[in-house]
Formats: sequence, structure tokens, C-alpha cells
Amino acid sequence: MRDLTTGPVSDPEFARLMDRLGGFEPAPRVAVGVSGGGDSVALALLLHRWAAGQGGDVLALTVDHGLRPESGEEAIAVGQSMAALGVPHRILRWTGDKPAGGVQAAARTARHRLLAEACAEEGILHLALAHHRDDQAETVLLRLARGSGIDGLAGMAAIRAEGAVRILRPLLGLPHERLLATCAAAGAVWVEDPSNQNPRYARARLRAARSLLEAEGLDAQRLAETARRAGRARAALETATTLLLAEAAALYPEGWIRLDPAPLLAAPAEIALRALTRCLAVIGGGGHPARDEAVERLHAELAAGLEHGRTLAGCRVLRRRGAILIAREPEAAAEQRDALPGERIRWDRRFAVMPSARRESPVTVARLGAAGWDVLKASRPDMAGLDLHPAVRESLPGLWSEGRLEAVPTLGFDANGHIPMDAATFSPVLPLGRQAFQVVSCDDGII
Repeated sequence: MRDLTTGPVSDPEFARLMDRLGGFEPAPRVAVGVSGGGDSVALALLLHRWAAGQGGDVLALTVDHGLRPESGEEAIAVGQSMAALGVPHRILRWTGDKPAGGVQAAARTARHRLLAEACAEEGILHLALAHHRDDQAETVLLRLARGSGIDGLAGMAAIRAEGAVRILRPLLGLPHERLLATCAAAGAVWVEDPSNQNPRYARARLRAARSLLEAEGLDAQRLAETARRAGRARAALETATTLLLAEAAALYPEGWIRLDPAPLLAAPAEIALRALTRCLAVIGGGGHPARDEAVERLHAELAAGLEHGRTLAGCRVLRRRGAILIAREPEAAAEQRDALPGERIRWDRRFAVMPSARRESPVTVARLGAAGWDVLKASRPDMAGLDLHPAVRESLPGLWSEGRLEAVPTLGFDANGHIPMDAATFSPVLPLGRQAFQVVSCDDGII
């Protein structure tokens, strides 16, 4: 009899895991993030066989972070490993300056961005990641050490929407050993990331202490059960939050939210706090999450009337005409990105921007700002009566060339008086009305 604890994952078993995730189109296309480690190689192998059975296909994506001299060669080696399995492969490179501190967090953010952009380019709706039961256990431990509440203890969700892409983690219930056994059974080649053993990183230190933790009852299975139960509670709270926002919040295409204070302040404090946190993440781009205690102070100030505006998580929060306005803090919208004619980019984690293909040269996408607004008004006096708060209009994406404002697509402005062909659509990474964290049933309960 095959060992279901340490043996390889069979195709029927993996098909059942994918069926529980659901929501696939006929002949599905799925991208998979592959680092070259045994976990991601196993996932690519299993997905390739599953997709072939559905009449679909898989694209493996590897991010070359450029943090080590050998990372480029390693990415090429991953491509060779995928070719041996018959899986198409692309390398995505993180270019530009790297931060002096917080390198792992910055690399993770860059990796998610590059993977999402590649999926959009390929027209792929699903991105599978190889996080497994041991990763989930480590996540719960790390968040417990940081004093996380229900959201943190719920760990990683099996399904989560990130913009237009669905993040899938079909392996969350499987141990690392079974994934290595899957690779070995197929003759697949994998490599181990040296950072997994580097004591500089908290996850590596936890792995070194695994035997001690297991002796105290904190094994991967028990921690995964903790995540399962917390995930069930998180899903209920997220559903209630979504219902409150449907009643209280209006989202505008210029990238701001109007909140009705009455239902917000009448809601249970936990739900109201979650609603405020989600609004801040949507408008602020989610790059700097608001701390719980800061959101609690904001909630108390709203209950007291919010006499003065607040700046929090890259947002301006203020009273306006009997409502609560949440807008991007203009100074925080500091990103500048060059874009070619016809190239679609994401700017400030909030807007999808595409300069017209008819343009003759690249443009720089940067905030409109107060100076840009003055230029726009001088060119189009009718814009002076536009009923937008200064924080909203000054944080809009403008298209610039050599210091000259060329266009503000959101407002239909073109400096040359042409019919505007540029596009800028508010498309936040975290949608305001996103579905709750999905709870997926399995043979052993809820994961």
C-alpha cells in the first residue's frame, strides 16, 4: 500500500485538491511560480499533468531577483529543469536599485508584482504557488510571535484574489517530504535555496528549532489545524466587513472613497475597524499597512467627529459634507515609471496606465501634484470648477515628458488638445468589494 504520509502525490489526489479550489474555465491556463526548489518543481509537475488532462496548459515563471551573483544562472537552470518536464518557462527579472534594508520583504513584493504582471501579459487568470503545510506552520508561528490576531493566525489562504489574478495554494495540506518524494518519483531535478538555512532569517531559525517545538506539541499538523480554525473565523469576519462596505462605502474612479459614517459607527467595532483598514489598503495601495492601534485611534476620532483630518497608511482621511472622505496622500504617491507608447503599466499600486500607442516617444507616469493642477487649469479653465478634493486630484497619475505635463487621462486632459487616447483606470491591488477569504472543504475538515 502506498504511504500517504511520505509517498509521492498521485495525479488523482492532486486532481481532487484542484477540484476543491474550483472556478476554472474550460481548457484552463495556469501559471506557477517556480524557484527551483523541490516544492515548486513538484507543483509544476503536478499542474502540468493536471492541466493536460483538462485540455489546458501551464506556464512556469521564475523571478531572478539579482540579489546574488549566481541568481541568473540559477534561473536558467530552472528553465532547463522545466524543459525536461515539458513545461514552458519564463524568467522575470527584478531590475533597478535594491534596498539596503528589508531586502526579503522588498524582494517578496517585487516577486508578486512581476508574477502578476506576467500573468496579465499572458492572459492567465490563475497563479499557483507551492506553499505547503510546513510553510503554513511556520507562518502561524511567526505571526504568533508578532502578536497577530485572527487574521495572522489563519496563515495563508488556499484561494485569494489579487487584482485580476487568482492566487492558488493547492499544497497547503501536504507536507514537504511528500513533494520531494513526488519529484524523486518523476526523476525531476530540484535545488535547495541556501537562504533556507541562513540563520539571519526567522524562518530558517524556526526550522533549526523544529525538533524542540515538536517535542512541545507545536508540530506542523497542529499548527495547520490552528490556521484552519482561525481561517474559518477570518472568513466570517471578512464576509461581515464586505456587507458593511456594500452599505457604507462608495468608490470613485479617481481613486477615492466616500464613507457614510452612520452605518460604520453603528457596526460592531471589530467589523468597523476591518472596514476602515480595507479602505485604507485600497486607496493607499497597500504598501504600508496601517497598524491596528492607529486604526483604533482613527475609529475613535471618527466617533468624536474627526475635527481635524488624519494621515494614515498613505491616505488622507477627513470629514467632507457630512461624509468621510478617504483619498491618497499626494506626497505618498511618489512613484515615477517610464512607459512606452501602448505599454500598460501599474502605477502606485492603484492605477493601470497605458499611454496611447499613437505617441511618438515614452512618457513618465508621476503624480499630477499641485503644480500639475495649476498647469491643467491654465490650459483648461473649465477644470477649475471640478468638484474634486485637492488630495484626490493631486494624487492622480499624470503623463510627463521632460518636465512638461502631457496628459491626465483620468480627467480627459491632453495638453495638445487632441482627443485623449491615453488610459488610466483605478485598479487597486486589493479591491474594496473583494470576496472573503474562501474556506475550502476537504476530507479532514476545513482548510
